[in-house]
Amino acid sequence: MKAAGAALLTGRFPDPVPITLPRGGAAAFALAEWHLGVAEATAGVVKDAGDDPDVTHGALIRATVRRGAAGQGVTFRAGEGVGTVTRPGLPLPPGEPAINPVPRAMIRTALAELGLGDAEVTIAVANGAALAVRTLNPRLGIFGGISILGTTGVVVPYSCAAWIAGIRQGIDVARAAGLPHVAGATGRSSEAAVQALHGLPDAALIDMGDFVGGMLKHLRTHPVPRVTVAGGVGKLTKLAQGRLDLHSARGAVDFPALAALAQAGGATPAVAAAIAAANTAAHAFALAAPLPLGDMVARQAWQHAAAVLEDAPVALEVLLFDRDGALVGRAPFAPAHARNRRR
Repeated sequence: MKAAGAALLTGRFPDPVPITLPRGGAAAFALAEWHLGVAEATAGVVKDAGDDPDVTHGALIRATVRRGAAGQGVTFRAGEGVGTVTRPGLPLPPGEPAINPVPRAMIRTALAELGLGDAEVTIAVANGAALAVRTLNPRLGIFGGISILGTTGVVVPYSCAAWIAGIRQGIDVARAAGLPHVAGATGRSSEAAVQALHGLPDAALIDMGDFVGGMLKHLRTHPVPRVTVAGGVGKLTKLAQGRLDLHSARGAVDFPALAALAQAGGATPAVAAAIAAANTAAHAFALAAPLPLGDMVARQAWQHAAAVLEDAPVALEVLLFDRDGALVGRAPFAPAHARNRRR
């Protein structure tokens, strides 16, 4: 965009083009394409997301700059492959192109550095509509393409913060839509299962992944009346054991602790010993049958989740599903503040 603005003023495209980053410092980007018209200039760069699992890695992103009317400031347009906001609850109102506040501020700063304070900026992303299907945009009510995101201008590989930001946006959109019930799931199978069980709309589904703690902390200050935490037996056994980040790199299931829980619930010493030596959580649950180990784990997971919610006005439910989507454990809805009475 800055290269396009410079060319509009001078007839020449700086390559590479230097950019001031939101938190200080600078970076320079090589141009992949450029075009100077009579009343507009367009420049494109190829997105390099490094090691970050970003669907736009390698995508061609184009910016077209036109002069604006005196006093109008910088206005934004969604070009081909950039989405439009259709629901409240996001940082931008419905009808606006999905170019988030920080990228907008960066664009205004870059144009101001050129002395171009009144301009119309159109952002386009090659193949953006197809890429958007692989993002949360359809669920968040952003249609027509991807979002132009960013908070620092610097890619953080495998950013947990980016995922948690998506969780928060999902909750905010659900709240703005007045939805009384949201469900956070650890994966696609449990998400499909909880949606079928409760008949939830897509906007009520929060792509929680491993970040149950991040979801619950946002719900503590931005509550929804009913919240379901859903997941597979392995992930939610770790929640039952006090972990709020369920990624395998953060720790494995504690099988001796699971065995102790099973024995407290009526398992024989022999069964408990077998559970302690199990290979996987699914194996441990199979060894425990017909003992309702899933319900025990769900109740214990409910306690840890409710403790994060503190006294938020939320009724909490925890559901465990097996790999086939069958319900194998449940702690039914109860107010989070009742955790000390529900042991």
